[in-house]
Amino acid sequence: MKRAGDNGESLIAELVVVSGASTSAVCEIKPVSGELQVGDTARLAPEVVEELKTRRAAADSLKYPQVVSFTEEDPLEAELREYVPRPPLQEINRARGRIGFEYNGIRDHSSSVGSSQLGLVLRADVTRLGGSYWNFNGYYRGRVHSRNRSGNETLTDLINRTYQLGLTYNRPGSSWVAGLGRLYVPWASSLNTIDGGYFGRRIGKSFTTGLFGGSSPDPTSWRYAPDRQLLGAFVNYEGGTFESFRHTNTVGLALNRINWDPDRQFAFFENGFFYKQIVSVYHNLEVDYLRAGLDPETKGLEASRSFLTVRVQPVSRISFDVNHNYFKDIPTFDSQLIGTGLLDRYLFQGTSAGMRVDLPYRITPYVSIGRSSRSGDDERSWNQMYGVTIGEIMNTGIRLDTRFSEFNSSFADGSYQSLSISRELGERLRLDLQAGRQNFASRLTGANSAHWVTLQADWFLGRHYFLGSGVTVYRGSIQDYDQWMLNLGYRF
Repeated sequence: MKRAGDNGESLIAELVVVSGASTSAVCEIKPVSGELQVGDTARLAPEVVEELKTRRAAADSLKYPQVVSFTEEDPLEAELREYVPRPPLQEINRARGRIGFEYNGIRDHSSSVGSSQLGLVLRADVTRLGGSYWNFNGYYRGRVHSRNRSGNETLTDLINRTYQLGLTYNRPGSSWVAGLGRLYVPWASSLNTIDGGYFGRRIGKSFTTGLFGGSSPDPTSWRYAPDRQLLGAFVNYEGGTFESFRHTNTVGLALNRINWDPDRQFAFFENGFFYKQIVSVYHNLEVDYLRAGLDPETKGLEASRSFLTVRVQPVSRISFDVNHNYFKDIPTFDSQLIGTGLLDRYLFQGTSAGMRVDLPYRITPYVSIGRSSRSGDDERSWNQMYGVTIGEIMNTGIRLDTRFSEFNSSFADGSYQSLSISRELGERLRLDLQAGRQNFASRLTGANSAHWVTLQADWFLGRHYFLGSGVTVYRGSIQDYDQWMLNLGYRF
C-alpha cells in the first residue's frame, strides 16, 4: 500500500491475500509506517507482475483438443455399431405350417374297381428365407403315386388343384419382383392360376412391367383345358392410397397353346377403382385376335370375355353389388365343381344384382338375382341365388353356410344346393361336413346330375403332430364312387 505526498509515494503497508473471488479478495494487513487512510492505493509487487506475464506466455503455447459437433450421428460410432451383434428380425426364416403324407382309397361302383393313391399335404407360410426377401406360402394337396386309377378325376382331386403354393420375391426399395409355383399373376388375376412363374420390374413408383408363363391347371378357369399353356406380357399402372382413392390398371398380351399347338392369341385389360372401403369398381376384358380362315369375315378383333362388378358398402354391415357377365364362347370349366360354389361367377350371364347383410348373432344372409337372354328366346330368363351364413349357432361353436342357386344361360342351365357345417372342439379337434346336390345341362356335356357328402376330421396330437381322416360318398350320372383318406404329419 502506498500514499501520495509532497515527497512522492511512500510505502505504508503490505497486503497478503488470504482468500479471493472473481471481483474481491480478503487480505491480511501488515503495517510498515502507519495506519491506512482513505485514498491509499494498492499495487502488485514487481516480481508478481513478472510471474503473471510468464504464465500468460506459457498458456498461449499450450494445445488443447478441438471439440467437433456433428449434425448427424458420429461416423466413428456408426462404424463401430455395425459390428455389434444383433438378434435377427422376427420375420427372417419365420416358418409356420404343416407337412404330411396322405393315403386315399377309391371304390368305383360303376366299374367295381378299387384304386389307391399316395399323396402329400403341405401348408406353409415361410417369410424371409435365409435372410433374403423370398417368401414361400400356400397350400398343396395332391397325389404322388397312384395304383389302378383311371377315368375321370374325383371331386376331391379337382378341388385340390384350385389351391396355390409358390415362392415370391418382393424386396422393399427394389425394382424387381418375381414368383414361381402355382399362383396368380398379381396384376392379371383374371387369367386364373398358372403352374409356372412371373418376372417383373417396377419403373418409378407407379409402373410395373413383366412377363409370365406356364400351364393352366385350374379347373375353375373359364377356358380350362388340362394341356393348355399360357405365355404373355403386361404393363400395370397404379396409384392412390388405401385411406382415400386408389386405382390399378393393367394391359397385356397373351398366347394360348394346347399341347403346344396354336389355340388363341388375345389382349387382356384389368381395371380397378376403389374409394376407401365404400365403393369398388372392377372390370376385366379379353379381346381375341382372329386369323383369317375359310371365312374372310372372321379376321379381326372380337371381345371374348367381359366381367364388370360394382360394389357399394354405405355402412359396415350392408353391401350391394351390380354385375355384368359376358362370354362369346362356351366356358369349359369342369362342371363337377358347380355344387361347390367355386363357379358362381360364371353361372349368371347378363346383368345381376345382389345384397349382403351382417345381422346380430353373426347371421349373414345374401342374395343375387339377375336376368339373361339367349338368342332365340322370346323372354329373358331369371338367375337367382340365395344363401345364409351363421358364424355360430346358439353358442355351440357350430358354423353353417347353406345356399341355393338356379341359373339359365346361353351355354347351360341348372340348379344346385350346398351345405357346409364345421365345428372346433377345443384347440385339438376340428370337424367338417360338406354336402351338395346339382343338376346341370350343357350344350357340350349334356345332363349331369349328382349329389355327395364329405366328412373330414383333423386332430392335433400334441404340439407338433396331426392326424386327419375323411370320407366322400359321390353319386352321379357320370361318376359313382366312395373315397376315403387318412393323413399323418408334422406341424412347424
